[in-house]
Amino acid sequence: MLIASLILFPIAAAPVLYALGRTKDRMLDSLAAAAAGLEMLLSLLLLIRPAALVVPGILGSGLTFSSGGFRTVYSLVTSGLWLGTTLFGKQYFRHERMGMAGYWAFVFLTLGAAQGVMLSTDIMTTYVFFEILSLSSFPWVLHERTDEAIRAACTYLAVAVIGGLILFMGLLLLFGEAGTLSYDALPAALAGTDRNRVIAAGVCILLGFGAKAGMFPLHVWLPKAHPVAPAPASALLSGLLTKVGVYGILMTVRAVFADSQTFGVILLVPAVITMVLGAVLAVFSTNLKRTLACSSMSQIGFILVGIAAGSLAGAFGTEDGAVLASWGVVLHMVNHSTLKLVLFLCAGAVAMNTHQLSLEKVRGYGRNKPVLHAAFAVGALGISGVPFFNGYLSKTLLHEGLVHAAAHAVWLAPLLRGTEILFLLSGGLTFAYMLRLYLCLFRQKNADSSVQTAYDGDRSCTTPLSSCVLLAGAAVLLALGVPPVSTALAAVMTGTSLEHFAPFAWENLKGAVISLSTGAVVYLVFIRRILCPAGLDRNLWPRRLDLEDTVYRPMLLCILPGILGPVARLFGENLLLRPLCRGLVLAASVIVS
Repeated sequence: MLIASLILFPIAAAPVLYALGRTKDRMLDSLAAAAAGLEMLLSLLLLIRPAALVVPGILGSGLTFSSGGFRTVYSLVTSGLWLGTTLFGKQYFRHERMGMAGYWAFVFLTLGAAQGVMLSTDIMTTYVFFEILSLSSFPWVLHERTDEAIRAACTYLAVAVIGGLILFMGLLLLFGEAGTLSYDALPAALAGTDRNRVIAAGVCILLGFGAKAGMFPLHVWLPKAHPVAPAPASALLSGLLTKVGVYGILMTVRAVFADSQTFGVILLVPAVITMVLGAVLAVFSTNLKRTLACSSMSQIGFILVGIAAGSLAGAFGTEDGAVLASWGVVLHMVNHSTLKLVLFLCAGAVAMNTHQLSLEKVRGYGRNKPVLHAAFAVGALGISGVPFFNGYLSKTLLHEGLVHAAAHAVWLAPLLRGTEILFLLSGGLTFAYMLRLYLCLFRQKNADSSVQTAYDGDRSCTTPLSSCVLLAGAAVLLALGVPPVSTALAAVMTGTSLEHFAPFAWENLKGAVISLSTGAVVYLVFIRRILCPAGLDRNLWPRRLDLEDTVYRPMLLCILPGILGPVARLFGENLLLRPLCRGLVLAASVIVS
């Protein structure tokens, strides 16, 4: 009943909130906060009362769920993110009543689906709730109903649907080989099967889950959806919904490809591109939320590199490397979820008071605002991997797992050494763009002195409740930066132990020093002198490098009419179906173009 309550309570609360919001909209935010608080209590109960649930008769083998270890922790993380964003939403949405009943209804539908994913114990159960989540979170991106929001929402939905179809193909292939989709039963069931078919299934599953995670080349929705969605929704999109995709990839690799060189390399290539490209896009971005969105893409790349490194370490027989990478992956997932909660809510505080997201427009807003300053600084230091903050520990574990895999590789050693260099470079770029945001908001002054005067006079940018949310998030980040806390959490989440890990030994500190030094040089030489000379923020990223506009939409514009055209001709003699088919061709062309 505990797991059933965690999943079904928010789903049942959604229509209730919608109905109440239509008549008693002033109570809606408080009711949403109360519902999120109750969900948090249910997740806390999982810590002291392990549970399992099987719902038979659905999709053949039924739906299966279980708590314990990683699943319990991420159920708690999920509830915590929802509670934080819901409480912050009381201020963020205080002047917005239109469409809020629908917004909160879809927020809680997504919460139930997210819990279903995080507690699932087989890939089919993961898939079912993964698809529910994709559809229920679509209205978040559409919420503002601007032209930009509608276009971003269409991109988000298209990627989600295409990714879901590819994922389902992978599940069919895998089930055909194994006869089961249970994470625990797959290793034994796949012994002696055709590895080529299993690899093909793995590639489809990787693309399907990778679409939601923001993995290259299906990342195009992420930098466009976050800036147009409300800040609380952006925090959930970045902090949790991308982790749903990562969860699917991680659990599949653990069950099927824990020691596969071939799949490790297949995963490593898009992981590295995602890591580097996200960091580069963030450096060039001139929009506060877009920078954080591109940062999310890059951090997902770090996590995927860790998953690939763990698979390769297992293939090369280095158990320490596999454990290091595994610890780094789960810790960086938790760290990134919490980091993006704090950073996106800080961005929301800026946006709801200035109604601007351009770095040039919001420059200097954070001066004389200690709560906002403290929360953002902790988040920026953590995500940059500065020693003694939470991101340092998880990135160091990821780096060490990669180093161990490279040390035992034979023909893959050059590839892994190159990956290590790009890993450190991407860490440096992270520090560079976060330094830019920090200085822009809290140290520099706005070019318009009258605007800066108004900013300085606005000392209460957040209500006491919103300030508590930001400070509580920052406190969690500081706690995760304490080695005994993080190592104990990693041991619980992975069920493994690590004897020899000294996070502040010089060999580990050296990687952070290289990254931070590189980031400082990039900021001083490239960002300060080229991207924003004399305080002007220039967008120098070429538009022709936008994959969606230059590749995907033109390609679909050619393919869809080609598919629907013969269908229209097939039913051309039917007077009822002819207008419908022609309308489909026209609609497809309009949507894509």
